[in-house]
Amino acid sequence: MSEGKRYVGERTPDGCMVTVIDAGGERPLDPRYDLRNHSPDGYNFGYNGSGPSQLSLALLADALGDDGKAQDHYQRFKSRVVARLEGNSWELSQAEIVRAVAQIEAERGWSR
Repeated sequence: MSEGKRYVGERTPDGCMVTVIDAGGERPLDPRYDLRNHSPDGYNFGYNGSGPSQLSLALLADALGDDGKAQDHYQRFKSRVVARLEGNSWELSQAEIVRAVAQIEAERGWSR
């Protein structure tokens, strides 16, 4: 079974850029400011803060296709995954994101 989408992030001189790669090609990750505006300056990773919050929300909304579920879990996902990303680049699969959210839900006793 395919891993689905892949998400690739890197720090650049212009800030953190995140690309979504799937069968249709590549596109920038939508920051989803319509859901919550934590960081008008964009994404970041490797610590707990506003840039990582925006990245977590955007990743979950895109990977899960469920804005409500993304909003329910992005802060825990940030602490568990995004804050722990090291270096200047990273890659996550859609399947890894879905598994992390399933684990968060299981630990919280949620089934949605």
